[in-house]
Amino acid sequence: MKILTLNINSIRAHAESFIDILRAGEYDTILVQELKVDNANFPYNIFDDFGYNIKVFGQKSWNGVAVFSKYSIEDVTCGMPNFPDTNARFIECVIDGHVRIINVYMPNGDTVDSPKFPYKLDWMRAFTEYIKQYTASPEQVIIGGDFNVALTDADVWKPANYVGIAIAAPAAREIMQSWIDMGWVDVWRTLHPDTIGYTWYGYRGGDTVGKNMGLRLDYFLANAAAMSAVKFCEIDTAPRMAPKPTDHCGLMIKLD
Repeated sequence: MKILTLNINSIRAHAESFIDILRAGEYDTILVQELKVDNANFPYNIFDDFGYNIKVFGQKSWNGVAVFSKYSIEDVTCGMPNFPDTNARFIECVIDGHVRIINVYMPNGDTVDSPKFPYKLDWMRAFTEYIKQYTASPEQVIIGGDFNVALTDADVWKPANYVGIAIAAPAAREIMQSWIDMGWVDVWRTLHPDTIGYTWYGYRGGDTVGKNMGLRLDYFLANAAAMSAVKFCEIDTAPRMAPKPTDHCGLMIKLD
């Protein structure tokens, strides 16, 4: 199974480039974040012809997550069960009866002085408690999405520019590192230990992709059962290079 995670930065604004991904059919399952549309107005009809089942947890103007799959999508949970939240940031499901997927759009948090920062940390702490149940599970479990954390300075093009910024804050990094310490595998970094690779490039600053002015904010985490099935994990720059692009690259993973 080949899986893509992609922050689309508005599914309606970037529908054309997203349809190109669906039309190509390269990915069996696609995790999408930042839909910026509620369920009632999600444009299901424009995706009808590409052979994907779709589950959506949307929100008007902000946030929102969805799963597209050529396989069955079952056991769907919208919203982190242990964290009451008005924001659509979490959808969990089982794909094809055997791969459990948790698709997340974690809070950005703005700056460490922002009132949004405690919410980011609270969300991440709740997530820590939630995923403990799956760490040693015999079930293959993959967590994918936009984590809004650059885990180390190696994941930031210019660390000095991000001092005091929530995505590089020590408190956020420590929580994410605790997931790895408990047994979750940062798949891309494990397979590319010495590579500089970014999944987000801003729109400002000219050719930020060509200048390599980016951040690694998108991840796949795998438990041991899932990691044993991983064949490769690579950054897909095509969505960021589309004529009307999202500001994120895709991240792909292949499981046996």
